[in-house]
This record gives sequence, structure tokens and C-alpha cells, in this order.
Amino acid sequence: MINAILIDSKDNVATVTEPAACGADVLCRCGELSFSVTALSAIPCYHKIAVRFITRGEPVRKYGEVIGYAREDIPAGGYVHTYNVSDSPEEVDAS
Repeated sequence: MINAILIDSKDNVATVTEPAACGADVLCRCGELSFSVTALSAIPCYHKIAVRFITRGEPVRKYGEVIGYAREDIPAGGYVHTYNVSDSPEEVDAS
């Protein structure tokens, strides 16, 4: 069962559609592409999970749009939230 929304193939985060427990497999589909990523921590419903490694300073993309910049390296399966995403690339550079 698909339990994460991934809209654009350039996205590096997906939105989980049900709570994901630590260690749970989260199944994503984007067009014909289907894959799973293991949640590295509990992720609440409608929050974001990294679907691939995101390097510190890299744009975080959701629904085909840049929604922020990684404050730190975020591994695939990591919980993506305000503590590890900044609105500004300058803020990441200053850290």
C-alpha cells in the first residue's frame, strides 16, 4: 500500500499519509516509479520523510518546489521538519 505522497521526480521529500513508526517501510510512488524508504524515527501523519540523502545546504523539494534548505545532512528515511530545514540558504551558510 502506498503511504507517502511524492509528486515530482525531483522531490527529495515525500509526505507520509499515515504515521510511520521508527523502522517502518514507507512506500512511495511517483508515476511509474515505486520504491520504499525505511523511517529512521517516528514520523507523524502528513509530515515529511527524506526519500534520498539530502546534503547540508541543499534545497529541500516537495511537490516540485523548493520549500527550504537543509540545515544539516539528512539521511534517506530521516524526519524532515523545521529543526533541520531553513527558509534561507544564507542562514545555513552562517551556521
